[in-house]
Amino acid sequence: MVAEYVVYGRKRSGSVPIEAAMHLLGVRYRVVERGPCEDHPAGSAMGQVPVVRLLSGELMTESAAILIHLADSHPGSKLGPAVDDPRRPAFLRWMLFVATQIYGLVWVRDDPARLAAEEAHKPVILERTSARRAFCWSVMDAEIIPGRYLLGDDLTVLDLYVAVTSTWGPGRARFYEVAPRMSEVVRRVDADRRLTTLWRERLL
Repeated sequence: MVAEYVVYGRKRSGSVPIEAAMHLLGVRYRVVERGPCEDHPAGSAMGQVPVVRLLSGELMTESAAILIHLADSHPGSKLGPAVDDPRRPAFLRWMLFVATQIYGLVWVRDDPARLAAEEAHKPVILERTSARRAFCWSVMDAEIIPGRYLLGDDLTVLDLYVAVTSTWGPGRARFYEVAPRMSEVVRRVDADRRLTTLWRERLL
């Protein structure tokens, strides 16, 4: 066992909602900055962030999985619905939706040359992946029924996840257009005084 979580990540990346969750939980953690071309911890074969070293010493990857694990490990925090909570299916559905449909496009958007056969293809890839993300946000907005937060009255890691990923291309302006109901929630999460400093230092 170790005394603190270690988060390998960087500003404006998928490590930020994890940092926010840990901050709200009041657990001990430290962030080790890792750029896209820097060495990553042994065991993270994908060479991507975030990677979290758990208190057990085990390395964990995949932002959605890490967030769900943190919420489940601290049930009193209400950062995620319990297994027998009626909101659990929606929680899992939308966490995985964001991970696969929104976050999953990061790999190509970070470097369109990974898929572009020619230089002229790069802006087309960026345009079409932005349009895809906007469409996915609109689908989620049409199907989710938010309360004060996305799943009701309690802030969960889903709110943190959406608050961060909605800043990625095509950006918040487009997000506000296509997801008006979720936008109200995101603005509320942005304004949470417990997270003001973290948002300013890690997301803006």
